[in-house]
Amino acid sequence: MNTRAIRTLVAIFTALSSLPALAQRDFSEVRIETVPLGSGLYVLIGSGGNIGLATGDDGAFVIDDQFAPLTDKIRTAIAAVTERDVQFVLNTHWHGDHTGGNENFADAGALIVAHDNTRTRMQSEQFVRIFEHSAAPAPAGALPVVTFASEMTFHWNGKTIRGFHVEHAHTDGDVIVQFVEDDVFHMGDTFWTSGYPRIDAGNGGNVKGVIAAARAVLSRAGENARIIPGHGAVPDAGTGTLESYLAMLENTADAVQKLVDRGLDEEAAVAARPTAAFDAEWGQGYVSPERFVRSLWVSLAE
Repeated sequence: MNTRAIRTLVAIFTALSSLPALAQRDFSEVRIETVPLGSGLYVLIGSGGNIGLATGDDGAFVIDDQFAPLTDKIRTAIAAVTERDVQFVLNTHWHGDHTGGNENFADAGALIVAHDNTRTRMQSEQFVRIFEHSAAPAPAGALPVVTFASEMTFHWNGKTIRGFHVEHAHTDGDVIVQFVEDDVFHMGDTFWTSGYPRIDAGNGGNVKGVIAAARAVLSRAGENARIIPGHGAVPDAGTGTLESYLAMLENTADAVQKLVDRGLDEEAAVAARPTAAFDAEWGQGYVSPERFVRSLWVSLAE
């Protein structure tokens, strides 16, 4: 078995072990959907975090890369819209459904970029408290080789691509990517349209940071901005969906803060159902109302 094959197997094992529920998943059934945004920008939707793609003569620029078993399908989707190879992969954070393909893309010549804390998290085992599972360290070949603390700008394919860090949001290493001239943003998992967001409280995540991330994008976005979520469908042009998401976050965080101020512990806060008014719209996705309340309580009480 050659080195590349060994690396691929290690990457697959790492991705699966980071999310035990996926260990039985048949990735052969996953289809990659390509959503064009115009100006050479696309979103690839499959299994895991939504992938951003910028194409042009300089080469493909990719934001997140889902799971290792999907790399060939992702490459096929990319090849359908550009003949250029992937030159950069920018990770929005460390979770395996966003970084699982890193080693495969790096092995093919892509440069992996992320926030400093993303590389640090990937280097050691992580325990995700709210979901009660452990994520194994990433293989060395999957680690970002370029990291930054606050902001990084790429001048690529005639575009200004700005990655900026938002502190203690979904994780402690989140990066939001802004295509400045195109008024397009990829928010990673600081923004979900498929339901309540997963907040990795306990590993540096905090609802206050998720709220700050939404406000940061709204302060930069124009009235026709395209805002890509980490999970869920890409909204139509405009900021309305993000504004609704922010209102939900502010209201649910305020409700849980009142319970914390009254001295309720985590179990009592869950039993009080402080998100009930939003559960019909937001509580039907991957993150249950109970888990969302737990992440809010940990964010606000600890």
